[in-house]
Amino acid sequence: MPHILEGRDVAGLAQTGTGKTAAFLLPLMERILRAGAPVENLAPEQAERYAKRAFVDWRPGQCVLVLVPTRELCEQVYENCVKLKGDSHIRAVSIYGGVSYDKQKQGLREGVEFIIATPGRLIDLYKEHLVDLKQVRAIVFDEADRMFDMGFKDDMKYVLQRVPKERQFLVFSATLNLDVLNTAYQFGANPVEVNVSRDQAKAENVADEIFHVGGEEKAMYLLTLLKKHQPRQAIIFSNFKMNVPRITQFLNDNKVPAVGISSLLTQAQRTRVMEQFKADNDRNILVATDVAARGLDIKGVDMVINYELPDDAENYVHRIGRTGRAGAKGKAFSLVSDRDVESLQRIEDYLKHKVDSGWIEDAEFVREFKGMPSDRGERRGPPGGRRDGRPPQGPRGDRPQHARGEGGRDGGRRGGSRRDRGGRDRDGSNYQGGEPRAPRQEGGESRPQQQHRDRQMGRHRGEGQPGQNREQRHGGRGRDARGDQRPAQGRPQGAPRPAHGAAANGKRHPNDHNRSRGPQSRPQVSVPKASIGTKVTGFFKKLFGGEKKADKKTDKKPESR
Repeated sequence: MPHILEGRDVAGLAQTGTGKTAAFLLPLMERILRAGAPVENLAPEQAERYAKRAFVDWRPGQCVLVLVPTRELCEQVYENCVKLKGDSHIRAVSIYGGVSYDKQKQGLREGVEFIIATPGRLIDLYKEHLVDLKQVRAIVFDEADRMFDMGFKDDMKYVLQRVPKERQFLVFSATLNLDVLNTAYQFGANPVEVNVSRDQAKAENVADEIFHVGGEEKAMYLLTLLKKHQPRQAIIFSNFKMNVPRITQFLNDNKVPAVGISSLLTQAQRTRVMEQFKADNDRNILVATDVAARGLDIKGVDMVINYELPDDAENYVHRIGRTGRAGAKGKAFSLVSDRDVESLQRIEDYLKHKVDSGWIEDAEFVREFKGMPSDRGERRGPPGGRRDGRPPQGPRGDRPQHARGEGGRDGGRRGGSRRDRGGRDRDGSNYQGGEPRAPRQEGGESRPQQQHRDRQMGRHRGEGQPGQNREQRHGGRGRDARGDQRPAQGRPQGAPRPAHGAAANGKRHPNDHNRSRGPQSRPQVSVPKASIGTKVTGFFKKLFGGEKKADKKTDKKPESR
């Protein structure tokens, strides 16, 4: 406070729950009030000291700008500002997204001494010429490292480029990184570092423990911890916003009243959830993402549970700092599965000590409960079994492991070899219930070679010979033009090829021109290759109409090739 009162730039680093918000609000209010107070009745030395701690040449319309990362923290700082100002003339306005502009615009038009804002909405109002950044006399970044993590670095630089260079620069957080301080130096600030948490990263009033569990056991451990300790108020943190409604529903289904908050909710819904959680009712458990991990001061929170460990070690300090505030005692439990091992290592390296492991007796576990909803909304039963009571299956569930087909990962369709409706394979052999085909003989065609040959012959993607129907291509039985069922086409190995159009008995059927040709009945037509001279002559005939004149004389249409 003395550094702020004397107008110096300050970088404040302190544990969560130690009063950083009051540490910058109170001295800034003092400087504003001193700027408008008369000093005629004071002694010269007192008047000089009094004037030194006041904003020099403070004029109406000037203000202090406080930037915060989240909407909830913005509203909390605003409420603290209203409480701390007492009966003074100091006015404040909170500016954040997700709500109407009207109230915020009205507050700015009436004039305020404190603007508490999130960067996005502030820049929007600045571009509408409702905020004059040239009137900012002091700028405060609360939870500055969190603002960098959330992608507000460019917005912070955008604001710093437009405020006067003579402004007072204050930055506060429980964990300050080098990037934040470099940004301060880049814009001409020279902050005095006040660090009261150098030796101990986390609050000393919080007892934290970890439980090594399997991924499917987390729901059981969560329910057991809540029913064993019976917290007055508890916060359950998850890394994923999609997990918040699932965990909330799981607790409510097991008669543990809970509410959830994440970025999936609208601002009106988030405000209502926070009011329910802070009120004196049975909704005393809050399921949240890291949106509630920074700066929120909720009285009475005596337990924090990390359903997943945060990827950032500093976020672990902020999460468990929601309890044990203002000298109170708190407990923090973390459920560590195989996916959280790397995060645990980073946290222990940051804390410079191992986190104690907790223990729960077998008799204390809650065994009978409704399972955790899955991502698709269905229920997951207790670990190690299925909801229907059958033993767990392999990674593919109840589906049989069919044999792989020929020349592909699954033979082109899941379930092994490809079959037609008659139960036969493409080669006409009977289907043997998923048994693998015999491997291709050495020296035979591979599948890419066979597909290339089929394309050359005009058979694309297994379409077979021209004129074949589906049953004939698959080796099944077809029907002729009269509808009579007849056996599949084919001839014994080594037998001579019959003439085109001839039946097995040597007679030609009267409707043979309507019948589909068999697999081996395609006529072999030899097409002579045209010489270069013939091609050139034909080109000039087409170009000069010689071919058309010849067609008119003979009254015949040109034969298409």
